[in-house]
Amino acid sequence: MKKHLLVTALTASLFLGNAAQAADYIVDTDGAHASIQFRVSHLGYSYVAGRFNDFKGDFSFDANKVADAKVNMVINTTSIDSNHAERDKHLRSADFLNTAKFPQATFTSTSVEDKGNGDFILNGNFTLNGVTKPLAISATTVGEGQDPWGGYRVGFTGTTEFALKDYDIKMDLGPASSHVKLDLVVEGIKQ
Repeated sequence: MKKHLLVTALTASLFLGNAAQAADYIVDTDGAHASIQFRVSHLGYSYVAGRFNDFKGDFSFDANKVADAKVNMVINTTSIDSNHAERDKHLRSADFLNTAKFPQATFTSTSVEDKGNGDFILNGNFTLNGVTKPLAISATTVGEGQDPWGGYRVGFTGTTEFALKDYDIKMDLGPASSHVKLDLVVEGIKQ
């Protein structure tokens, strides 16, 4: 009987230990350990690059069950910063992001494809300029562990690309400028 109880206790402990590994994280924007940068070809001659300075998000992640991860992000599109005030004003206009009407963009994950070795595809619904479309992000786990302040962190990088016209952005600067590329860095603090 004692042996049966010990086996049951060990089995329950292992099961509960595995279930407890999934954790909720807040994206560390306060410490500036996350970034959303964009790049668009300028007429095929060079690139306009910039970033969004104001965003927030949270996610659930377990390195042993990557396919169960969940992500939610909110981007303040008025915070667009291409290091040029007049261009940023134009990017906020109805020609591009229409921030007066749609001041936020959102991403909500729908599924994760674990590719192994820390690589995965994060699928979700991306809403920009009032339009919601599926978007896939190629992502890589950078690392995770204890931080010097007693917390626990995990970090990722990601890239994606989408056509501006898919999000009802009317400005047409030619075929070389039809897509935007996003480079993402996300570091989360375990809650």
